[in-house]
Amino acid sequence: MISVVSTVESAPRGSGTPAPSLYQRVRKVLTRDLLVTLALGQVLSLLICAISLTSKYLADDFHANTPVFQIFLNYILLFLVYTTTLAVRQGEENLLAILKQRWWKYMILGLIDIEANYLVLKAYQYTTLSSVQLLDCFVIPVVLLLSWFFLLVRYKAAHFVGVGLCLLGIGCMVGADLLLGRQQGLGEQKLFGDLLVLGGATLYGISNVSQEFIVKNLSRVEFLGMMGLFGSFFSGIQLAIMEHKELLKVSWDWQIGLLYVGFSAFMFGLYSFMPVVMKRTSATSVNLSLLTADLYSLFCGFFLFHYKFSGLYLLSFSVIILGLVLYFSSNTYVAQDPRVYKQFRNTGSQLVTDPPLVSRGVPEPSVTYTSLGRDLGDELPVRVA
Repeated sequence: MISVVSTVESAPRGSGTPAPSLYQRVRKVLTRDLLVTLALGQVLSLLICAISLTSKYLADDFHANTPVFQIFLNYILLFLVYTTTLAVRQGEENLLAILKQRWWKYMILGLIDIEANYLVLKAYQYTTLSSVQLLDCFVIPVVLLLSWFFLLVRYKAAHFVGVGLCLLGIGCMVGADLLLGRQQGLGEQKLFGDLLVLGGATLYGISNVSQEFIVKNLSRVEFLGMMGLFGSFFSGIQLAIMEHKELLKVSWDWQIGLLYVGFSAFMFGLYSFMPVVMKRTSATSVNLSLLTADLYSLFCGFFLFHYKFSGLYLLSFSVIILGLVLYFSSNTYVAQDPRVYKQFRNTGSQLVTDPPLVSRGVPEPSVTYTSLGRDLGDELPVRVA
């Protein structure tokens, strides 16, 4: 057998290709996939902005303090659309088959999702808006830690810098609110309200990471159908216990009905669209994108509620978008395929020298990238057969 050895001599200096221009470097970072991902995240933020506005009109103009009832309406819509879809499916994706396999997991996840929504909405009665805005960002480190330990996601320095810029942008927004004197509503039990926000943010983190795992490994319709089933059941019980008197106090008319319908439609759109974005990116990316929702609410408040304007709001929005671009410009990856981890765990201390045999039709375990793809500068993996 003849072996051929080839060598590559380094090109002389000065004869290579010219350095890329600034425009080429920007185009390299701002790819089409990155721009689409940013746009999808901002659609979620706009939906949250609409949810906040309808909630504000219900609470301030019509004195309808019914957060559990509003959540209940959303779960009913999920039940009618997605749970019934699972009910008519055949095979392992049927509703009864899913319930037989993992009903208790979805029951716990449904309770977590309900209470996360309730705790954050309830916190506005006890603490300031600035505290809610700042402490609600606690969901980001929660999602980072849970993704690191349970989803085995690994991050680069660019991701942490991007997260830091996004949090800095939120700090600028809160600082502008303080300078303009918009932070009102301080209750007598501020510490209790702050603890409610932290508890809600923690539950949001657990729910979002679980949602990312389900939509990437099982099915988006399965997740939403189970949330509709258990969410409507438990939120209905909570509604009957905690808010039946508040519902009797509501002065029902067509305006209130329209606001409830609008809130339910926006909430349903958020729940339906978020798994699509999360499957494309990750739970961390989604929560970073949602940081701009408060800014959209402020921009709407300039026209609807005559809020005072501050240049710090534009600075905050710019810093958050810069942080998102930096975060999305670099890819995350899964440290090890779960099947590889399971095999390694079952072998105990025995070293595995030969690669495991892969049955026909079963894909070989590999590294899974969870963002926009490999960086152009990353080396391709080398397989030695």
